[in-house]
Amino acid sequence: MEATGTDEVDKLKTKFISAWNNMKYSWVLKTKTYFSRNSPVLLLGKCYHFKYEDEDKTLPAGSGCTIEDHVIAGNVEEFRKDFISRIWLTYREEFPQIEGSALTTDCGWGCTLRTGQMLLAQGLILHFLGRAWTWPDALNIENSDSESWTSHTVKKFTASFEASLSGERELKTPTISLKETIGKYSDDHEMRNEVYHRKIISWFGDSPLALFGLHQLIEYGKKSGKKAGDWYGPAVVAHILRKAVEEARHPDLQGITIYVAQDCTVYNCDVIDKQSASMTSDNADDKAVIILVPVRLGGERTNTDYLEFVKGILSLEYCVGIIGGKPKQSYYFAGFQDDSLIYMDPHYCQSFVDVSIKDFPLETFHCPSPKKMSFRKMDPSCTIGFYCRNVQDFERASEEITKMLKFSSKEKYPLFTFVNGHSRDYDFTSTTTNEEDLFSEDEKKRLKRFSMEEFVLL
Repeated sequence: MEATGTDEVDKLKTKFISAWNNMKYSWVLKTKTYFSRNSPVLLLGKCYHFKYEDEDKTLPAGSGCTIEDHVIAGNVEEFRKDFISRIWLTYREEFPQIEGSALTTDCGWGCTLRTGQMLLAQGLILHFLGRAWTWPDALNIENSDSESWTSHTVKKFTASFEASLSGERELKTPTISLKETIGKYSDDHEMRNEVYHRKIISWFGDSPLALFGLHQLIEYGKKSGKKAGDWYGPAVVAHILRKAVEEARHPDLQGITIYVAQDCTVYNCDVIDKQSASMTSDNADDKAVIILVPVRLGGERTNTDYLEFVKGILSLEYCVGIIGGKPKQSYYFAGFQDDSLIYMDPHYCQSFVDVSIKDFPLETFHCPSPKKMSFRKMDPSCTIGFYCRNVQDFERASEEITKMLKFSSKEKYPLFTFVNGHSRDYDFTSTTTNEEDLFSEDEKKRLKRFSMEEFVLL
């Protein structure tokens, strides 16, 4: 009886904390983000300059935008449409209970898993839709004002707390719905894009069956000693994402894989081996690869000498963003202007959306406005991501990034390196593991070290 009573107390405590976090992280105040018209804005390899509204005008030399092939001398609306089209994954509440816990929300602990999801989602967008794709309905999303958010939150907190005390839990989907999809798009290509757009989002749904949903990621995290409610660092999340993609059996995902750098080193032959793993007589195409590189941009604080390198990385067309943040909070960095980073924030608590239903609402999966943060406030622990469609793309990317690393190192050791050969050639353990033990002993030691070194996320 005593054990049963303790379990009930733990469940009640968990529900109270969840209810409190639902209120805490749903209390969203409307804050405006200001952009300069005199400086270019970079967003995942695309450059926007708000000063020149006329499409016929070109940017002057020395304007600060160095990737001429991707310059868009367009207006603010084009940037907004591009930004809003990126997939936004945030805290959710009232989703199906996570196995092995009483948790039905990730408020307060799941932010790095969410930023990792956003990075992977951008990689899948590049893979299936391409960088030029934008969501046709992006500009139809409106910012929620603070009054409507806060009044709604008070009511939601009260109902959530009362439900917690009574042990009730009712799953609800937002009342917002999209206009009818069928007949909205002008051609088969647009219809195909929308199908993949919805499919990608559904893979990140908050249910046990979603391939890259929170429930699945937590399951993979258990192999590295993590559990629901723990804090996850950027490096641990990189390895969890790799396992999730490797274990995905969906036919559409057999053409993509993930490689995680070992001790800040990318072994070129290991990457190419992963890309060539599917090459058979029936399938001669090499796989696309998302390369994840966990790095530290300094000691306890970020070294500002790395600013230009980070800006250079976010200027690359094949960059899929950075899992990072500032101390105690994880953000998904996707661009910059001057010395400020542009990011999407997962710390908004939204209601569970059942992505298994037909034409589920998409609005809450797209961020209506960007946020900016000074580079100096960035926590040094982060994971950088790149997408390469094939082996040729990888070889080109590794050459370009290597040049950037040499230029930015300033006689210091580079943040990470590309090395010819396999990791086993450099005395690193490279053993296969059985299905029951998804992480090798070497990986477990590395993940444990990362867990101790990385910042605590709240």
